[in-house]
Parts: sequence; C-alpha cells; structure tokens
Amino acid sequence: MHVGSGRRSVLLASALMGSLVLSACSGGSGGSGADAGSEARITVTPAEGKEVQLGSPISVKADGGRLTGVEVKDDKGHKVAGQLTADGSSWTSEGKVGPQTTYTVNSTAKGGKDGKGKESSSTSTFTTQQAPKVNKLTNTPGNGQTVGTGMPVSILFDNPVDKSKRAEIEKSLKVTTQPKVEGAWGWVKDWSGQDRIDWRPKDYWPSGTKVSVNGNLSGIDSGEGGWFAKNYEFGFSIGADHKAVIDVPSHTLTMYENGKPVGDIKGSAGSPVDPTRGGVHTVRSKNADETMDSSTIGHGNEWMLDSKWVTHLTASGTFLHSAPWNQSVGVENNSHGCFGMTTSDAKRVYDFLPIGSTVEVKNTTSTKVTDVGNGLEVWQETWDQWQKRSALK
Repeated sequence: MHVGSGRRSVLLASALMGSLVLSACSGGSGGSGADAGSEARITVTPAEGKEVQLGSPISVKADGGRLTGVEVKDDKGHKVAGQLTADGSSWTSEGKVGPQTTYTVNSTAKGGKDGKGKESSSTSTFTTQQAPKVNKLTNTPGNGQTVGTGMPVSILFDNPVDKSKRAEIEKSLKVTTQPKVEGAWGWVKDWSGQDRIDWRPKDYWPSGTKVSVNGNLSGIDSGEGGWFAKNYEFGFSIGADHKAVIDVPSHTLTMYENGKPVGDIKGSAGSPVDPTRGGVHTVRSKNADETMDSSTIGHGNEWMLDSKWVTHLTASGTFLHSAPWNQSVGVENNSHGCFGMTTSDAKRVYDFLPIGSTVEVKNTTSTKVTDVGNGLEVWQETWDQWQKRSALK
C-alpha cells in the first residue's frame, strides 16, 4: 500500500471483517479556509486479509471528506458495480462478494465537506472464503438466439434452491425489453427434478422484441451449502409470429402467421386410450432425425421407430413428427399422444415453427393438466395463476 507525502496508514480492524482506515495527502491544490488543510480518512469494508465471509457487500467510506473515485475489480479483471451516495461520503457495491475470489479496491477522496481539501488514496485487497458448493445455471434461450413469440426466459439451477432464498434470488434477476413488455418470474420444478425459475410475458411477445436478462447473483446464498460465484447476462430476439393449432377431431394442424391461417396439414393425434395433451404448448427443441422409443413414454419395448423432422413440445414425449409407418394419417387418431404426419408435411411444420413458438391443442379428450416444468409449458396457466408462482408476492 502506498501512502502519499510520508503519512502512514493505520490498520484498525482484524483481517477478517474489519475496516481499513487510511489517511494520506498528495500535496495537490486544495481549497481555502479550514477545509483546505483537511484530509479524508478512507475506510474499506471488508478489510485487507483472507477468508472474508461470503455474502458480504463491499463498502467504501470517506470520513471527513468526499470520495472522488472508487474502482473495485476481482481477480479476473471484472469490475464490480456500485452506487455513490449523493453527498459522496460512501460507496456500496450493487452485489455481494463471490466465493474464493480476490478483490482489489482502489479509492480516492478529498477532505472537507466541500471536497476541496487534501487528497487521500487507498488500495485494499482481500480474499473471500471458498463455498461448500457453487450453484451454476443454464439459461434458455441461449445468448443471441432468435426465438418464437411464446418463448419464456428459463433458468435451470444445477443445485437445489432453498425456498427461503428464492425472494433474494428473484430480486437479483432483471428482464429488460425493447419495446417494454409486462411479465413476471415464477418458480418451477423442472421435469428433471431440478429447481427452475421462468419469466413469461403476460401475453405473447410482439415480433421484433429485444430481450436482455441480467442476473446479479454473485455472492448470493442459494441454500443447502450452495452459493453463486458469478453474475450472468444474456440476450435474445423474438422472431416471426408463427403458431400452430391442432383440432383433434378433424385431424388437422393449421399454421398461422401474424394471426392469419397459412396452411392446413392432416395428421393423426393421440388415440382415445392415449389422447394428445391439450392446451398451449411451447416448442422446446427440434431434431431432424430421432428414434421413437416406446420405453420413454411408459410403453415398455413395444416399438423402436425411426422418425424425421421431430418437433418437441412436452418433456414427457408429446411431439410433432413424421409417421411413415402409419397408414391412417389424417383419417384416424391412433398415436400414443403425438401428432404424426407424412414426412413431407412434418418437414413443413418443422421448418415453420421455430423454437419458442406455440402449438395449441383443441378439442382433445385428454383430461391431464400438463405441469409447467414438463417442458416450457408456461402457457398452460392463466396470468393470474402464473403470478402466484413468484416468491415476491
């Protein structure tokens, strides 16, 4: 640590969680009167040392003066954002310290109430504790993707999130859209059993919307020994308004662009024994070639069939796909819950529906309510139902 003009720094607190107090002057031009010879004492918390407690914010204070500059960086060179009070007396980080990270805090201040006294400077370094577990996340959609008008923001955690920690985590997540779109976060149990939080708009996205997601999560306790070690940021765009509606009794899938029908396709939905799940589904993924395995949907080893142009709706196995083995396509509903088509028609649907677009199934005999976590099924609930999933209600 360097102290200007020969003045010596004084360490007043323990290396773990004390405060560093430094008094120095640079000999630069000052103000007039009593403030001209005054100097500020800079206090950095946490203080220099090792094993700083997780979950701590970083603060810098100028006693007897005003802060003129604060720069905080971690050991990867990333800057830590913070807010300076209106009177310049203190600075506080926007987030908390992350696990097993070394931070360097460089601060300057000028003495006196008007900030025209002598200049003080401080450099402080500290290292945080190691977390028992680091909780990471996987975001959908991916950064830079263009998706359909029904796509939610979906964040999957690789370690459990304690219910008592959800409100703080939710407050640390922010969705910014251009143009402005109303929406809300909701906590979901993913089909995999993992914890998840999704953000869905109140209504479908307008085409052309730009979406940015920021997670100021570093240093937040997720419970059960888990901590977040970094912040997250990603963005995506909303593409063309393409949707589909399946009318089960008429064996028909109708494609819609900007709300107008642009083509019908005949197919076979689920049989009376295995009817296709109703409601509004979201296209979660697609696969040009796939093997249909009966064991994945509870039918043992009844079949193993190769299919092309597979559009995935639910995680439990509701798909749109080619069914070249079915001789009753468009005539009889005889599938095990999927909507099967000719290979050429399956490709038309595959090409027309981007990931994140919606497929509504009408007039089915299925009484099953599809859980939100069974894919990206946020549209299975009304807006009022969805809002109740927030931890901030």
